[in-house]
Parts: sequence; C-alpha cells; structure tokens
Amino acid sequence: MAAESSIEWTGHTWNPTTGCTKVSPGCKHCYAKTMADRLHVMGVPGYESAFRLTLHPERLSQPLHRKKPTTYFVNSMSDLFHKEVPDSFLDQVMGVIGKTPHHTYQILTKRADRLPVYFGKQDCPSNAWIGVSVENRRHGLPRIDHLRQVDAQIRFLSIEPLLESLGQINLDGISWVIVGGESGSKARPMQAEWLEEIRQQAESAGVAFFFKQWGAWGADGVKRSKKANGRIYKEKTWDEMPLAAV
Repeated sequence: MAAESSIEWTGHTWNPTTGCTKVSPGCKHCYAKTMADRLHVMGVPGYESAFRLTLHPERLSQPLHRKKPTTYFVNSMSDLFHKEVPDSFLDQVMGVIGKTPHHTYQILTKRADRLPVYFGKQDCPSNAWIGVSVENRRHGLPRIDHLRQVDAQIRFLSIEPLLESLGQINLDGISWVIVGGESGSKARPMQAEWLEEIRQQAESAGVAFFFKQWGAWGADGVKRSKKANGRIYKEKTWDEMPLAAV
C-alpha cells in the first residue's frame, strides 16, 4: 500500500517504480538507495532487486482505493522520469492521477530534460505538481529551465541537499521552493548564508518558502543528529505552501 510519509512537506508516498541510478552530486549519498538496500536484506516485497530500477504495475491502483484526500509524493524511492521508465508506464501513472482529482501528487525529478518532451505530447494533470531537484549551480540550475516549459499548475524546486551557493536564481513560473541540508554520517554541510540567499529571493519573488531541515550539520556548524539540529531558522519554522495547497 501507499505509505504515510515522515517527509515534512507531503502526506503519503506512492512508489509505482523503485530504484534509480546516480546522475549528479546530489545523488552521492542517496537515502533511497541506502533504504532500498536495507529493505532488500530484510526481504521486504518489492525490493527483490534492491535499488535496480523496477516497475511495479501492481501498485498503480493504490491511490484509487483511498477516498480521503491526501497529498502523495510520487516515487520517494525512485525517479519517475528515469530513462528506463517507458512513456507507456508514465501514461498509466498519469491516468491514475487524472482519475483521482481529490488527491494532490508531487512529482520530483533530476531528469528534467525529459519533462518538456513528455508533457509536450500530453497535458499535465491539474492535480500534479511537478518539481526538480537543485543541489548546485552546474547540475541543478539548468533543470529549472526545463521545468518552466511544463504547463503545470504548480512548479516547485527541491533544493536538497544544498551543496553550494546558488547565486541568482530565476524563479519565474516557480510556485514553491523547498530547502534542506544533507543527512547521514557522510553528509556535506550547508552554510546558513546559502540558505538565506534563497529565502530572500523567494520572498522577493512572492514564492512560497519551506525549510525542511538542517540535516546532519547544525546552523552553528556542529555535526549532530538530524533531529537535534531540527528545522528552526531565524527563530522560526518556515512551512509555507503554494496557494493551490490552501
């Protein structure tokens, strides 16, 4: 079944595919791979192939059985727009999304170049929010231009892990920005000034800003547990959501 999520900005996760391959520095310490490898060792159904890209057509109907509206993060354990996911399977996923307008679906990808190609052939469902990961300037910022070409009701950025100053960001057409530091024993630190650059730009552009976490490194530059570092920035939590979510 689709699972309730501990991710702060969503309600449930739905994984019609699992597994992925690394494409950029943001993937270096992939939490999904670590979790998938653990689930594989435990013998959990659906992870027989560990983190190898796997389609799960038997999971496609899961949102159809939930009558109470919720927000689904699609593929927390994969990338829906991975090159090995055929258009025919994407069509089935979009079909389910279209049949469940009472739910909201958040789709996040690092394969942003595929977005305008796929959605150039069919409409994006009105209840699908489309986002791209942005971890640095070289790999992350170009994804935003691909995203902007998609006619989605909500376009969003997941800037996690934030690995460097992003400088000036073109936020035209973007409704929501999520920022977070990296977690795990090998996490790379996020600097508060990088975070503040993004927050100020979001505020100036009228874009909703959501600070997800400090991660393994606190605001004071000390490494400790993610829970201990928390989510407080400038003495508050930043939980803004785009207007369509209200």
